[in-house]
Parts: sequence; structure tokens; C-alpha cells
Amino acid sequence: MKLPRVRFAELFRVKHGYAFKSRFFDSSGPYALLTPGNFHEEGGFRDQGEKQKYYTGDVPEGFILSEGDLLIAMTEQAVGLLGSSAWIPESNRYLHNQRLGLIVDLDESRLDKRYLYYLFNTAEVRHQIAASASGTKVRHTAPERIGRVEVNLAPISSQRKVAKCLTAYDDLIENNLRRIALLEESARLLYREWFVRLRFPGHEHTRIIDGVPEGWERLFLDELCKIGRGSSPRPIANFMGGTIPWFKIGDATASESCFVFKTNELVTEDGSKRSVPVVPGDLILSNSATCGIPYFAGVPGCIHDGWLHFKDYKRFSPIFLYCALYFKKDELVSSVGDGTTQKNLNTDAVGRLKLVLPTASALIDQFEGFAKPCFQLIYNLAQQNQKLRAARDLLLPRLMRGEIAV
Repeated sequence: MKLPRVRFAELFRVKHGYAFKSRFFDSSGPYALLTPGNFHEEGGFRDQGEKQKYYTGDVPEGFILSEGDLLIAMTEQAVGLLGSSAWIPESNRYLHNQRLGLIVDLDESRLDKRYLYYLFNTAEVRHQIAASASGTKVRHTAPERIGRVEVNLAPISSQRKVAKCLTAYDDLIENNLRRIALLEESARLLYREWFVRLRFPGHEHTRIIDGVPEGWERLFLDELCKIGRGSSPRPIANFMGGTIPWFKIGDATASESCFVFKTNELVTEDGSKRSVPVVPGDLILSNSATCGIPYFAGVPGCIHDGWLHFKDYKRFSPIFLYCALYFKKDELVSSVGDGTTQKNLNTDAVGRLKLVLPTASALIDQFEGFAKPCFQLIYNLAQQNQKLRAARDLLLPRLMRGEIAV
């Protein structure tokens, strides 16, 4: 059966967001201010965590979003984001900011909303949006250009079946993400309770001497492990286009867990030899841009000089240090200062961090006995999500073309 060819403008309208005033941007507030950074490249809503901006000013009527609203990224803030779609997960929490388009006046008798979400993530639709975009360094689209996108429109009953099939994959992915967040939080909370608040097992019977529990000691981090910096092969253009992942800061900020699996750039084998290699489970720390945030490598590769790395641990594992660095972030950032446009940590500043540790290893061993299985499960769940996304993305175009019956 030949499907009718229709324009998006016949089926819905795209509403522009509001240009909220920057003087009311804050690190916390009643409303989260959405940007294209809240979209995944393959579609879907992304919580920006500590990078999330909030708004404290007055909000004009009609720009507070509701659960189930469908938005489109109209600026390519990062490669691949232009035209990406995302669902709003909660009512009265998120603001419809400029550079984002809200789907309104949808003709639901002809086009299923969930099906439209997946349509925006097909190569055909993305290609049309990109082809009509303006701008050189940063590309932009507009509601009227999105309206000119053409698609073959399947019957509404078929749309609903396709959307249901694809949603099953997304539901599994979302469930895994919730489990990942809970596992990370449980390990961090236990670390904070025992090694920051010093409410470890037996603390009520332990004397505090000069702010340190008896039998504990203050040590500099560089006494406990070796700290190094990543590197970039020079000239970098000569080593690009290979097969080896090259970790940069942007790759981590796009990650959904503390493990980084995917990099935007690949270097050659020769280029990797001129950089610093990492293997899965290696701990790395961002030392530029969004500095002071720890991550683990999820795949073998090498690291850009925007990262610090650690080895030769003496008293604990990378997992213990990950938790320690997580709670030392503010201290690290404050050591950088505000005198430059680009903040950078260095190995000396990180090495001067002080940790309070028990002299005996039993408590650290007990903590790691709890935390290591948590992080192993996080790694497994994150890998599972990679496979689920790959399977979903393989099905997506074939379902849309009707090549697979549903």
C-alpha cells in the first residue's frame, strides 16, 4: 500500500520558547530552565544534574511545561542534537525556553504523539531538518522549517503499534537508569556517612583528637596514589579518524552514568600511543571546563589533556577514590580561582587534597565490599542500555517503513 506524503505543518504546529532573562539564572530555584543540553542525540530527555540551570524570576503565562509535552531542539548545541525530541517528565517543573519548539495543535486523529516522537529520531526527518538549517558554527532551525518536513504517513492504527513496540525498549532503558541512579546514590551516601560525617560503625565509642577519630590520620592524596594528566597527540589532525576512543570532557557530560562508553572522536593507533591509555574501570577526573567531576572509563581508549588520571593506589581502590572526589568537588573548584576564562585543575592542586582515613584497612574493606558490587551492576546496566538502544535504533527505520509487521 502506497502511503500518503504529508507535511508536518498539516498535522501540528511548533511553538517557540520564551527568552528568559539571564539575570535570573541560578544554580537552584523553583523551575528548571531547559536547553538543547537536556536532549539526547538519539532522542529522549536528559537530566543535566549539577549543570542544570534554574530560573528565579517571574514566568509569563504559557511557558511552564506539563508532563507528556513533546519538545524539539531547534539549535544544535552539540553535534547531532538538531531536531532531537524529548518528553517532559514532570508538570510545573520545567520552563519552555527559547531554542526549543513545543508541539501544539496536534491532529491526533491522523498522527499519534508517541509515533511523532520517534519520527523526529529517524534519519529521514533529521536530514530534512538539517538541510534547511541556517548558521555555520552553530546550526538553527525554526518552526516554519520544521513544518515543511515531509513524511509518508502510516495509518493511525499502525502508528500506535509501532510506537508501542519502540516504547517497550525505552521503558527498559528508563528503568535501568533509575536503578543506576539509586545504586550510585547508595554508595555515595554510605561513603558520606562513614568518611565525611564520621558516623562509621563504632564511632560512638571512638575519641576525636584534633578533629580526627582516634586511630585515623589525615593524608594528602598524592601520598595515596599517583596522579597524572592526559595528553593530546600533536598535530591532532594527523591522528584523527582511527578506531580508538579518545575521551574528551564533552563525552562524559553526555554520559548517563559514572561510566563513559562513547566518544565523539576516534584516534589512530599511532595517535593513542602519543596519548595516555585507559582501560574499563580506570578513574579519570575532569580538569578543565566543568572541572572536578570524576568518571570511570567504560571502554578501552585514551584521554585528552582535559583529564587527570590515577594509578598505583596504596590504601583503597578507584571506587573509594571516586566517592571521595565526588564529595571534594567544591573544594577542588575553589582552588582553581576566578582569574581566567578557562578554569583548569592541576596535579598539584589535586594532590594537596586531604583525606581522613582509618589506619587499619578493615573499615575501607567493609565499605568497598558494599560499593564494588554496586558499581559492577551500574556498569552492567549501562552496557545493557547500550545494547537496548542499538536494537531499538536498528528497528526504528524498518518499523517506520513497514518492513516489519507489528
